[in-house]
Amino acid sequence: MATATRLPDEAGATLQAAAPESVVVRFAGDSGDGMQLTGGQFTLSTALAGNDLATFPDFPAEIRAPQGTLFGVSAFQINFGSGRIDTAGDAPDVLVAMNPAALKVNLPDLRAGGLIIADSGEFGDRNLKKAHYETNPLEDGSLAAYQLLAFDISKQTLESVKAFGLGNKDALRCKNMWTLGLALWMFGRPRAPIIDWLSQKFARSEVLRDANIAALNAGHAFGETAELSGPLKQFRLSPAEAEPGLYRTVTGADALSLGLVAGAKLSGLPMFFGGYPITPASAILHSLARLREFNVTTFQAEDEIAAICSAIGAAYAGNLAVTSSSGPGIALKTEAMGLATMTELPLVIVNSQRGGPSTGLPTKTEQSDLYQAVYGRNGDTPIPVISARSPSDCFDVAIEACRLALAFMTPVILLTDGYIANAAEPWKVPDAEAYEPFPVTFHEAIPESGKLNPYLRDPETLKRVWVKPGTPGLMHRIGGIEKNYDTGNLDYSAANHQKMTDTRKAKIDGIARYIPAQTVETGPDKGPLVVVGWGSTYGPIRQAVELVRARGHDVAHIHIRHIWPLPANLGDLLKGYDRILVPEMNTGQLKTLLRDQFLVDARPLNKVSGQPFRIAEIEAAILGMLQ
Repeated sequence: MATATRLPDEAGATLQAAAPESVVVRFAGDSGDGMQLTGGQFTLSTALAGNDLATFPDFPAEIRAPQGTLFGVSAFQINFGSGRIDTAGDAPDVLVAMNPAALKVNLPDLRAGGLIIADSGEFGDRNLKKAHYETNPLEDGSLAAYQLLAFDISKQTLESVKAFGLGNKDALRCKNMWTLGLALWMFGRPRAPIIDWLSQKFARSEVLRDANIAALNAGHAFGETAELSGPLKQFRLSPAEAEPGLYRTVTGADALSLGLVAGAKLSGLPMFFGGYPITPASAILHSLARLREFNVTTFQAEDEIAAICSAIGAAYAGNLAVTSSSGPGIALKTEAMGLATMTELPLVIVNSQRGGPSTGLPTKTEQSDLYQAVYGRNGDTPIPVISARSPSDCFDVAIEACRLALAFMTPVILLTDGYIANAAEPWKVPDAEAYEPFPVTFHEAIPESGKLNPYLRDPETLKRVWVKPGTPGLMHRIGGIEKNYDTGNLDYSAANHQKMTDTRKAKIDGIARYIPAQTVETGPDKGPLVVVGWGSTYGPIRQAVELVRARGHDVAHIHIRHIWPLPANLGDLLKGYDRILVPEMNTGQLKTLLRDQFLVDARPLNKVSGQPFRIAEIEAAILGMLQ
């Protein structure tokens, strides 16, 4: 995490006239080369330099894939600049390739004329064969369309740490710090924050601390020396304009965890989180486990079913209850989600979506669980569904999920995805006073009859009363078997089941009256074309729409946060446009939902490659629909 305070009169660095406004850098290497760590620390230094940024960690599902193989490549991409940054970038300007496999996998994404920095020491016959190269690409002219800087990073690293007496294997583990030092020099980033971090990380081993710092400094010094001889140039980007305040870098998982804690504080309730490790949702469990001082209890259960059932029990006891998983785990939780709906207990269910079905693509992103969230349960089991659009947006969306769950005594599904969970961006720490509390009042009045109906409802919201177990005079029973509307006793009768089913549906449908009206992000509220998105497609859609509008086309962008129930004005809003394009990382699930609910001719733009949309892909689709 990086934090920095931006003052109103803070001056930015001076840019040369030809300097770029943003740069996309991708670090790529073996899954054991520390690329995620390198990218994370470069992100820290970039945030402290005041640039806006967005990152995209992209790593294999294997814990440790065979070294040097194509499927073992791990990459970290960062787009940073002096203007607003909404995506991690379509194509890297700079590719740092630590071995032949990293070059082969990532070269197709590099922009024409982009810069390749390659570790020539790893381009031996064995590694070339593993990457299916017949000849050495650093020498055969196949990279003529790019700028190429190839030098032996491995040898340079070994030289820089020779004095510390490390074995060859341990010495080469410092290679990522050497590479980071070079990158810090290239973009004028300070080394001090990284040195401080290394000092903390290796506080118990002076040798490893000093070796890594030496490698970092050696990489930085190499950049200075190489520039003197010509081939390596330094880029400087001024800080991005930003409102005064305290900023920090935040991933989606971190922001969501903080938002859940904020929701608990705004409600005045203790928070209980029941979870089970699964990629990419595990980071939420890890983050919340570090926040115990905020009256947060975390429980790592033996399986997904136990995790959600423990949360339901905590909700029954009067806690703000939360559980999380990804698509396969959500499938296992489904029966218990029906129990939470039948008992009408407040529960936040976080789904960090990944590629599916089944195990699918555990470390890749997708938006393919929308049907599962809206429809995927037995019986008529309506549950509100909301989605986050970016890592920082997870904070506000988590608070909203808590508010809805408590205001309507219902489980709520919060959708993020692997990209949002792992990506990072700057976040202005909000003023806590700006958030309106939503305190909970537990039912304590003893009825004149002496017998409580736990399904006694608020006539406006239809939420039932919430009674803590053990409240004097209010002994009651709830459960998964249908209950009588008037007494709360077991009741299998047809008329009662009809009434209870209709009531549960009306309660969730009625939430549309208590959520904000749908707004237009960019463009007019009626016209020839609107691009409708949800979740992490926000950044590329926004950029694509702005590019098309800059060409003179009257295109609009609508981004939906409340997926179910949909905002009350959304149907009328959509009917004001001639054409509707819905980009989403699935086979057309929101498109189908919009057609079903509003009878509009929504057209899909689908992508299920495990990678986020590129701006150019959406821009091309927009232009195609305008022809």
